[in-house]
Amino acid sequence: MIPKPKKSVLFIFGTRPEAIKLAPVIRTFQSCAEFRTVVCVTGQHRAMLDQVMGLFEIKPDFDLNLMTHNQSLPSLASKAIMGSAEILTQVKPDILFVQGDTTTAFAAGFAAFLEKIPIAHVEAGLRSYRKFSPFPEEMNRVLLSHLTTLHFAPTEGAGQNLAREGITENVFVVGNTVVDALLQGLKIIRNRGEENYYNTFKGLDFSKRIILVTVHRRESFGPPLRRICEAIKTVADAGEDREIVYPVHLNPNVRETVFEMLGKTKNIHLLEPLEYAQFIWMMSKSSLIITDSGGVQEEAPSLGVSVLVVREVTERGEGVAAGAATMVGAQTERIIAEAEKKLRSRGDEPKDCRNPYGDGQSSSRILEITRRHLLS
Repeated sequence: MIPKPKKSVLFIFGTRPEAIKLAPVIRTFQSCAEFRTVVCVTGQHRAMLDQVMGLFEIKPDFDLNLMTHNQSLPSLASKAIMGSAEILTQVKPDILFVQGDTTTAFAAGFAAFLEKIPIAHVEAGLRSYRKFSPFPEEMNRVLLSHLTTLHFAPTEGAGQNLAREGITENVFVVGNTVVDALLQGLKIIRNRGEENYYNTFKGLDFSKRIILVTVHRRESFGPPLRRICEAIKTVADAGEDREIVYPVHLNPNVRETVFEMLGKTKNIHLLEPLEYAQFIWMMSKSSLIITDSGGVQEEAPSLGVSVLVVREVTERGEGVAAGAATMVGAQTERIIAEAEKKLRSRGDEPKDCRNPYGDGQSSSRILEITRRHLLS
């Protein structure tokens, strides 16, 4: 009997969040003999992307290396479309996998559409219903949804968002793969031994309350970021019982403001971007997280850590509804008030709770659905 040829599955991604959320999916497909799994990175984020790839032991088959200093969105988008088109023509996949709402995800999806190649969209259906918030992510994901064949929605709410836009065929609620990545990453950390991580952060006093900060989105640039930094400094100055850890994004629009406003406060530790393993370990040691990151909002509930979301709107309302996240916007006084409230109440909550975004089995569900679609 002549064996059936393997179906070819191509993954294209370019940023650290994409790599984190696709890593468990890629590993699951690589373990399945029915598929030929091909990986292409665009390099939209360079060093941060490579760190995640190393942690999960994923080696790209193609690297477009598109990263340039302070690159513009039109330039990145055009290069990502052309580069993805070349890889699609070379690989001729049976389906393309993209993740989330980055410029890479939309550009690769658009290139696949032009080649009439089916698209599988991981983390489909997130919506803020504000064209410029987040920018350009909101329109990236809206447009991509109307090109996609298989929609892997992380929550029921995301699936309902697609239905409102008339997208009801091949919509599957599978949970968010970031929970898969988090649990796998924590397992790697335990196997390595936590002592290595304590040694990495010798300047921190872990007997105090750790407040982890991540702010990097474009809509936070300028006055909003300055208001957020003002709040962070006030919280830092309010007591000696807390240490603030802020891994600062490489974007100069973030770094200039953050180092100017927070660089001289003794219990604020401004760090270079952390490797993913270091970051989730630091999350697990934190009493509070202040962030504009979507991924952090999804990860923190599994660790029992409260989150203050310094955005005006979030497409991840499930965490807010569950009480795991609080919307504070870029409003100085509100950030201060909620941070102090959370710090006063911390200590009695369990460090493990049900995560509304997933159970760690999303990658397996995606594999099974794709298998049925391609092999039936």
